Amino acid sequence: MTGSVLFCICLCYFVVAYYVYGGFLKRVFAVDPKRPTPAHTNFDGIDYVPTPRFVLIGHHFASIAGPGPIVGPIMAAYFGWLPALMWILIGCVFIGAFHDFAALVISVRNKGRSISYVMERLMGYTGRQLFLVFCLACLVLIVAIFVLLVANMFVQIPSVTTASLIFIFMAPLFAVVTNIFKVRLRNASFVFVPMVFISVYLGAAFPLDLVTAFALDTKTVQLIWIVVLAIYIFAASVVPVQWLLQPRDYLNSYLLYAMLALGLVSILAYNPEIKLDSFVGMQAIVADGSLTSIVPALFIFVACGACSGFHSLVASGTTSKQINSEKDLLAIGYGSMILEGVLGVMALVAVMSMDMEQFRQIGANQPLAFATGIASFSQALGINVEYAKIFISLAIAAFMLTSLDTATRLARFLWQELFLPRSMKKDESGNLVEIAPKSKTAWQSFITNTIVAAVIIVGLSMLMAMTGQAASIWPIFGASNQLMAALTLLTITLYLLLKNTRWYIAFVPMVFMLVMSIWGIISVISTQWGNSAILVSSGIFLLCMAILMVSVALSVMLHQFKQRINGIASNYVDLADQ
Repeated sequence: MTGSVLFCICLCYFVVAYYVYGGFLKRVFAVDPKRPTPAHTNFDGIDYVPTPRFVLIGHHFASIAGPGPIVGPIMAAYFGWLPALMWILIGCVFIGAFHDFAALVISVRNKGRSISYVMERLMGYTGRQLFLVFCLACLVLIVAIFVLLVANMFVQIPSVTTASLIFIFMAPLFAVVTNIFKVRLRNASFVFVPMVFISVYLGAAFPLDLVTAFALDTKTVQLIWIVVLAIYIFAASVVPVQWLLQPRDYLNSYLLYAMLALGLVSILAYNPEIKLDSFVGMQAIVADGSLTSIVPALFIFVACGACSGFHSLVASGTTSKQINSEKDLLAIGYGSMILEGVLGVMALVAVMSMDMEQFRQIGANQPLAFATGIASFSQALGINVEYAKIFISLAIAAFMLTSLDTATRLARFLWQELFLPRSMKKDESGNLVEIAPKSKTAWQSFITNTIVAAVIIVGLSMLMAMTGQAASIWPIFGASNQLMAALTLLTITLYLLLKNTRWYIAFVPMVFMLVMSIWGIISVISTQWGNSAILVSSGIFLLCMAILMVSVALSVMLHQFKQRINGIASNYVDLADQ
C-alpha cells in the first residue's frame, strides 16, 4: 500500500465519521437552529458578534491548529507510523472532535461563558477557581513559548517576517472594507485573498533580515521581535474581534487551506512509497535522544490532531460568542477537529516516504520535516521544490501566529473571570442554585479591566519568554494540555449525567485521558527529579490540581446519585433554556 492509498482511506473514514458520529452527537445535545445564540442575545459588537459560518470556521480552525497537528504526529513517528495513525483516527473522532463540539455546545447554551463557568454550575466555586488557575498557567506558558518560536522563526527565516507583517496590516484594512464600506464578504475576498498569496511572494522576494540590515546579533534581533509581538498580541487581545483577530484569521485560513490542498494533490500525484517502519517497538529513541516508552508518550506527543485541551478554551472563549446559529455548531466544533485530524495524517504521510535513517536526521525539526516531505511530493505537479518548501514554512508560521493571538485573548478572558464573585451557592438540600450577581468592588473593577488584564497577561508571558524559562518547561506542556482535555471531559460527563443522557460517551474518554495525562506528568517528574526544579515543581503543581479537581467532581457525582439524578436535574437547566 502506498501513502496516497492510505491517505484516501483515512479521508473516507473521516467523512463517514463526521456524518455518522457527528449526527449522533447532534441528537444527544439536541441541537436546535431555532434557539437564539449568545452572539445575538448578548451582542456587544466586541466579543459577541454573529459571524458567518465560513468566516468562523476559518477563525476557529486556524486558532486550534497551530503547529500541533504537524509536530505531534512526527514526534510520535519515532515509534513507527502505525501507532500514531491509529491514535489520530480513533482519538480524533471519538475523543478530540467530541470534546471540541461538546465544549462549544455547552458554552453556547450558557450565554457564551467559558468552560470554567460551567464548572462552577456543576462543581461549585472551588472547582471553577481551580480550573481557572490551571488554565491560566497553561495559557501564559503557551503564549510565552509561541512568542519564542515565532520570534526565532522571524530571525531564522526573514521571508516569514515580511509575509507575517503584511498579513497583520492587511487584516484591519479588510475589516474597514467589509464593516465600514459594507463590501460583501465574497467580493472583498476576491481582492484580498489573492493579496495573501502575493504577500507570500513578497516575503520571499524582500525578506526582512534585521541581522544583515543593521549588523545586529541574533539575540538582539530576537528580543526586538519579542517586543513587537508583545505589542501585537496586546492589541489582538483588546481590539474588537471583527477589526483584527477575525479578519486576520479568515485571510490566513486561505493560506492554510492552500497548504492542505497542495499536500493533498501532491500526495495523490506523487503516490509516495511507504519506507518508514510501521512499528519500532514499545520503546524508541525519540527526537531528544532519550529512550522513551510508547505509553504514555504516544498520547502526550499527539495532542492536536487527536485530542487537545486548548481547543475547549478556544471553543468556549471566543468561538461560542460568535456562533450565528446552532446549525453551525457541528461544522465548526466537530468539523474543524476532523480537518485537523486530516492534517495530522498528512504530516505522517509526509515522513512515511523517508527511511528510518533519513527520518532521524530531519525528524527533530518537525516543521522542516513536514515541509521537506510535502515539497518533495509537489515536484510531481511541476512545482519548484524549494519554493514549495518556503510556502509551506510560511503557512506554518501564519497559523502559529494565529494560535498566539487567540491564546492571549483567552488568557485575558480567564484572568477577568478569576476575580469574579461566585455565581452559585448550595441550598438547604445541598444542590447548587444560581444567585444574583454582586456588584464589583473598586479593586475588582480595576483588576478585571480589559486593558489592565491584557497588560498583566502579556507582561507575565513576556517575562517568561525573555528569561527563556518557558522553553525549559516545554516537556511538561504536552501532559498539561492533555490533562486540561481530561478535566473538560470531566465537566462534559457531569453535564450529560445531570441531563440524564448518554454520559458514558464522555466518561470513558475522560478516564482514558486522565490516566494518560497523569501518567505522563509522573513520568516527567521522575525523569527530571534532581535535574530541573522548574519541571518537577510544575509537574507536582499540575498533579495536585488534577487530584483536587477529580475529588470535587467525584463528590458531586456521588451526591447526584444519592439524590436521584432525574429528580434534581431541573436544578441544572442550561441558562439558554430558562
